[in-house]
Amino acid sequence: MSRTPHLRTAVVGTGHRAQTFTRDLAARPGHRVVALCDPSPTRMAFHNRLLARAGAPPAAEWEPDRFAELLAEEDVDQVVVTTVDAAHDRYIVPALKAGCRVVTEKPMTVDAVRCARILDTVRETGNSLTVAFNYRFNPVHERVRELLAEGAVGEILSVHFEWLLDTRHGADYFRRWHREKRHSGGLMVHKAGHHFDLVNWWLADEPDEVFGYGRLAFYGPEAGTRHGLRRAYDRAHGAEEAADDPFALDLAADDTLRALYLDAERDDGYHRDRNVFGGPVTVEDDMAVLVRYTRGATMTYHLTAYSPWEGYRVMVNGSAGRLELEVEESRWQPPRTRITSGSGALHGDTAAEHAGGVRLTLRPLWRPPVDVPVTARHEAHGGGDTRMLDALFGPAASRNAGSTAGTGSTAGTGSAATERDGALALAVGLAANRCFDTGRPVRVGDLLPALGPVDGAS
Repeated sequence: MSRTPHLRTAVVGTGHRAQTFTRDLAARPGHRVVALCDPSPTRMAFHNRLLARAGAPPAAEWEPDRFAELLAEEDVDQVVVTTVDAAHDRYIVPALKAGCRVVTEKPMTVDAVRCARILDTVRETGNSLTVAFNYRFNPVHERVRELLAEGAVGEILSVHFEWLLDTRHGADYFRRWHREKRHSGGLMVHKAGHHFDLVNWWLADEPDEVFGYGRLAFYGPEAGTRHGLRRAYDRAHGAEEAADDPFALDLAADDTLRALYLDAERDDGYHRDRNVFGGPVTVEDDMAVLVRYTRGATMTYHLTAYSPWEGYRVMVNGSAGRLELEVEESRWQPPRTRITSGSGALHGDTAAEHAGGVRLTLRPLWRPPVDVPVTARHEAHGGGDTRMLDALFGPAASRNAGSTAGTGSTAGTGSAATERDGALALAVGLAANRCFDTGRPVRVGDLLPALGPVDGAS
């Protein structure tokens, strides 16, 4: 009996987030990770150990400068890009030109020039790109989409969206490379891109104009000194001043973080445990944005990266009522919380010890409010990771792909995001960043002409 050949995958960027893809593809029928690409041999060796634990053969290890050779010599079918955000296009473009299927972590890229390069390559090659917006596959978010599509609030007129990052998760963006906008595009691109994509998807519309204000209000040297929070160390490892600092991260205390980052410092000098009140920090931590969509709806959005609790509130106002969602990812965090996740995660793939509830409420005009039943999970990005992986790579043999959305199952109605979806989510963040500098509203079509007409076709 003949066997279906495995899809041969290269994972580019072997840091923390890449573990999700390496482990999943190693265990998923019909797939094989044949190549790893990263500046650090230590991190690639860690991922090869993940493959070995899954009973998969080792992957070849490649340096980034030899990526074109990797594609040819390893006979790669698909490429998963999980590098530093600013490097995504460096791998997306040649992989598309080589005819590979490409899945990239969000954000698709970090600026308009790189975005245009990716969109132009898609048009030239006829190959498509998938952006891994896992929040589309969260069952609660899918239920919101269903209700809005069914007309539960009538014509959608406005949205208010507030996202709160606590002083564990939010602070973590200021310990690592994300704190420099040249690497990450800032939190408007790296983090809020998730949220902008959700609203684009929920509304089945496209952003037209953006205005906003943002500043570094809590982290960084100036604010840290002003608030009496700054301590005199550059990075936490080996620093006496960091020993009892609730904002410090102890890499040596977690096996995964030690293996991926502390042990890998000899390869590239990257420090994963920088002082959040040290410099340089070139991204904002408090941002307010106003977006107008092509069919007239507006969104007010606020991201706070230093909150005592973590979660989000979304309110959708329509001609027939209002839909309200509140999610408490953590009610509070004690200082110096030890990381216990096997993947070394500070957030995302493991439930917070003090996670709260999820409430979805429909408030029709002239009728009593209705509590919409939902089944929620706090780990694996609300259940989105597992369901997204099933959608991208086919259902795992051990799970029932016939389950319905909203039940906490792995199947769902979430649709994978395309390169246009990725560009539209990016556009809101880039426009907001420009507003922060100029104080003037920005039209999406002017910022990203490579998108073509912004007309609400989703």
